[in-house]
Amino acid sequence: MSRRATPLAVVAAAALITTLAACAPEETPAPVGTAASCTKDSLQTETAGKLTVATDDPAYEPWVVGNKPESGEGFEAAVAYAVAEQLGFAKTDVAWTRVTFNNAIAPGPKAFDFDINQFSVTPERQQAVDFSSPYYLVRQTVITLKSSKIANAKTIAELRSAKLGAQVGTTSFQAVTELIKPTGQPQVYNTNDDAKKALENGQIDGLVVDLPTAFYITGAELTDGTIVGQLPQVGTPETFGLLLDKGSPLTRCVSEAVDKLRDGGQLKELEQKWLADTAGAPELS
Repeated sequence: MSRRATPLAVVAAAALITTLAACAPEETPAPVGTAASCTKDSLQTETAGKLTVATDDPAYEPWVVGNKPESGEGFEAAVAYAVAEQLGFAKTDVAWTRVTFNNAIAPGPKAFDFDINQFSVTPERQQAVDFSSPYYLVRQTVITLKSSKIANAKTIAELRSAKLGAQVGTTSFQAVTELIKPTGQPQVYNTNDDAKKALENGQIDGLVVDLPTAFYITGAELTDGTIVGQLPQVGTPETFGLLLDKGSPLTRCVSEAVDKLRDGGQLKELEQKWLADTAGAPELS
């Protein structure tokens, strides 16, 4: 699970309904207004004519490249500019600010219009802040060591003979049993740390974790770790939403912008570019 969620194995509380748009947090109140009010000149932004977007410092790849969100490079930086464009703001109209993760989710007024920082939508957080419709549904991912026999696997079928592990009671374990369906009994661990040690010790060939965790483990914790690929959706995925002030007049319009990007296929294109191609997390067929 993402480092942004607490605890590690928690998944989105609300059930995923038939359309992705239905993933929008139900507790988030929709500000009164009409579709016509979602125009640049009518939006009540932090600074008139500008859109103030927050993220953490540092912001890590592949979400933001080189800790420079203003470049638009990286999945979340690109999503932020795409939302801004939907709302009628040019790239020069976007002003970035840095806010720590804990300060962003804390109750109280915000000095930004929205914050993009891998915020998992949870009922607890919805008591203090608003969230937009989800711009990302977390995918389950297979990781391994570069020396492993499955390091170059391209399909799910190539993983079925491997010894795989996952944390107990997680969507990751569900992905192993329902999607990969290995020929051998999958190994179950109390924590991802235990599973990671088993991978390092050669007790398993591969470990299934969510994609944000996969980036962290292979980038920071394993000297020779690698991402094999992403699996199709399974179960109720964790969702990332843009964070806004509680009761923000922008929440509905920002959600509509995210929905248009999803329905138009732009979010999928950005995922493919920044998470699959650039970051080396291809989709397993």
